[in-house]
Amino acid sequence: MDINNKDLQFNNMPQHIAIIMDGNGRWAKKRLLPRTMGHREGMKSIKRIVKACMELEVQVLTVYAFSTENWRRPQNEVDYLMDLLIEFLRKELQEMHENGICIKILGDYKSLPRKCVDGIEEALHLTSGNQKMTFNLAINYGSRTEILQAVKKLGQEIRDSRIDIDNLTEEVFSSYLYTDSIPDPDLLIRTAGELRLSNFLLWQIAYTELWITDVTWPEFTRDHLLQAIGEYQQRDRRFGGLSHQKQEGQNVKSKNT
Repeated sequence: MDINNKDLQFNNMPQHIAIIMDGNGRWAKKRLLPRTMGHREGMKSIKRIVKACMELEVQVLTVYAFSTENWRRPQNEVDYLMDLLIEFLRKELQEMHENGICIKILGDYKSLPRKCVDGIEEALHLTSGNQKMTFNLAINYGSRTEILQAVKKLGQEIRDSRIDIDNLTEEVFSSYLYTDSIPDPDLLIRTAGELRLSNFLLWQIAYTELWITDVTWPEFTRDHLLQAIGEYQQRDRRFGGLSHQKQEGQNVKSKNT
């Protein structure tokens, strides 16, 4: 499916795009390269997709960079990923700041190595006032951990009588998640063809549109992003209700009876 900017409906752009960046290792293996080279190539994909989302005026981009389960990988690969994070921030931070991008972290980043924490906090501080686009890096992130932490905080506040349990709503609960004040994703993209959510934004994607491609993350381009958005725009998002066409039919039927 070939698509370009002029084919998109700019009044129906996803406000928030989330991406599970999968397939770095497979990309490298196919080329007889070490897995680390796949991660490095994947870093280039992050840069081009951030740029594309800026040009398309997407308000929020969230990428799954390192999960709580990724600590189970070989230590040399984990160390490389931590170094790659620092390198990415060092190389790209100033340009993202100049382009008005606000960087946020989803996850327990303070448990990362000290050098990573320092780099992250510099990025958070420098870009905190930017409003052009929000770029969320999910690092040391796991959705079950996020939800459990929210439950613990809420339970403590209920026990301390700071919150009345009868006033607990979805909106109140959401404010205790890492994504507080961030709209839920409209579109979730997963590369490399896997058909699972991998403990990513489980609360937030209740009504998110899913788009899965066999293309590995290092190969993912602006054209693939446009294809995903184009297919998203062809879907009828009903949120549990009737489609727009069916709703109109019901209204007509009601008037005639």
